[in-house]
Amino acid sequence: MHQVASLSTRVATALALGCVALAAASTTRAQTYPERTIRLIVPFPPGGQTDNVSRVLGNALSVQLGQQVVIDNRAGAAGTIGSAEAARALPDGYTLLMGTASTHAINPSFMSRLPYDVVKDFAPVITLGTGPMTISVHPSVPARSLGQLIADAKTHPGRYLYGTAGVGTINHLGGEIFKSRAGGLDIVHVPYKGAGPAVNDLIGGQIPITCSSLSSVIAHHRSGRLRTLAVLKEERSVGAPEIPTAAEAGLDDAVAYTFNMIFVPAATPRGIVERLSTTMRQIAAERNFAQTMIKMGVDPIADSDPSKAAAMLRTEIARYKPVIHALALRQ
Repeated sequence: MHQVASLSTRVATALALGCVALAAASTTRAQTYPERTIRLIVPFPPGGQTDNVSRVLGNALSVQLGQQVVIDNRAGAAGTIGSAEAARALPDGYTLLMGTASTHAINPSFMSRLPYDVVKDFAPVITLGTGPMTISVHPSVPARSLGQLIADAKTHPGRYLYGTAGVGTINHLGGEIFKSRAGGLDIVHVPYKGAGPAVNDLIGGQIPITCSSLSSVIAHHRSGRLRTLAVLKEERSVGAPEIPTAAEAGLDDAVAYTFNMIFVPAATPRGIVERLSTTMRQIAAERNFAQTMIKMGVDPIADSDPSKAAAMLRTEIARYKPVIHALALRQ
């Protein structure tokens, strides 16, 4: 009996010492991190908003951390290819992912075989900013406000079409949220292969309405080639304060925006996550960085951290899940 107790004690002591050793090793890695090049996976092609934000962040992060940050575009399957690669990467802080509403809030409900779990496989680091969706119309549309457009659509059901970047995109879900919150408008969805073609057809008069990101339409709105009636956000955009929110037209819950959130593999040591988060928060607070984000149509967030980013992710998953289910969207 004494021998069994003694053995149990030795095992418990060994386990405790092992845990202490692991904790010490983790602390040491965090203190010396980073010691080599960091890869930032962008799960979309070069040239888009997500890629542009990533490159601005990467340049600033390289300076702050003293190591090169390489942008690795791994596009395909609505962002799932790059996201899955990030989920499988070693959890050592040398692989980061720029996640969005598509990769981490929409795809979990939209895709039946998502190759990663957005909660279990990733650790959120920080949210850098949000990019609101907008309701924009061709200048020939008589409505000068969102309220007038809603009234006209109710008076003439089926008259209007609206274009988006495609089925199941943030643009599409934003448009359906707008229609639902406005009382179930009869406006027909026209999916395009990307936001660019949809906006081009809006400008050309082939379609009367789009639900697109602010970054896609703001220059054309200001030139008069189209008219943006509202942003789908809780408050007005920092980069376009002249455009009212849908809430100002009485649609309190008409909210849809993408986000730029940094993730690392779930088992990444907490010390490294905190180091990255603190450094990125310092970058986000810099005036030049914030102004660059605003020019790209992104509203910067200066006070995010891992817990706030995780809470935001939960909110965004819950926002789109019922919309996707109501539309019976499944891929």
